[in-house]
Amino acid sequence: MVTLAAEPGGFARTQVFQEAWADPRRLAVRAGPLRADAGGVDVALGDAHVHARFTAPRPWPRRAWGALGPGHLVPGLPQYWTPHLLGAQVTGEALGRRLDGCRVYAEKNWGAAFAPHWWWGQAHFGDDAGVAFAGGRQRIGAPTAIVVWAGDRLFRLAPPFARTLTRSGGGEWRVRARTPLTRIELAGEATAPPLRLAVPIPAERRLEVRAAHHLLATVRVTVRHGSAVAFRGESALAALEDGRRPGAGERAATAPPAPPPAPAAPRRPGARRGR
Repeated sequence: MVTLAAEPGGFARTQVFQEAWADPRRLAVRAGPLRADAGGVDVALGDAHVHARFTAPRPWPRRAWGALGPGHLVPGLPQYWTPHLLGAQVTGEALGRRLDGCRVYAEKNWGAAFAPHWWWGQAHFGDDAGVAFAGGRQRIGAPTAIVVWAGDRLFRLAPPFARTLTRSGGGEWRVRARTPLTRIELAGEATAPPLRLAVPIPAERRLEVRAAHHLLATVRVTVRHGSAVAFRGESALAALEDGRRPGAGERAATAPPAPPPAPAAPRRPGARRGR
């Protein structure tokens, strides 16, 4: 499934291809007219085209662990998630508009099924800072992982080592995450109607429109490390998503047990991921 979406204008188009290929040695995918790898993306869905090249990449810096930390070693979780490319410069064209000067973000999201209710968001704060978060209501709790990067620093908070509280619904997103040393608070609001996007239902080999995806939204984030504010940022070009099965609850929250103490410009069109 390949989806191309853009704002302003409320453009969204999805197409399914029966055959796809993924490089077993590096990040590279082909499906129909889609060609995507760490160096760029080329895709054409009907008369909608994106041709983008990426330079000066900032990859995920901790290859031993993704955003979930040791959680990536736990087998059988419904979904796994981690940022892959925190940022890079973009040149090219999307839907007839130049992308020069834009920045790109990319992530990995995999697993057997989507949660009954999930939430996601991402924003850049200038060239060297950004935030991404993802979570969902599971059989036990509603865990959220959040990552903030600024300069050469990266803060990654996720259960079970972080205590998280999340609220998503009604065009608002709130995330609080904390460990004994670090606290992250995020507030997001949609500023335009959502794009209604489909997600795959792998077991049934079909698509279902479940995601309310906002490519025009605001995000404010504050990171406190120890007693000091380590980072504070705000973006008016954030992306936020709230997805749910029909009948899923409007709000979700969780507060896992705390871990034991540690030992001593003009808006440009934005392209979003295919799943």
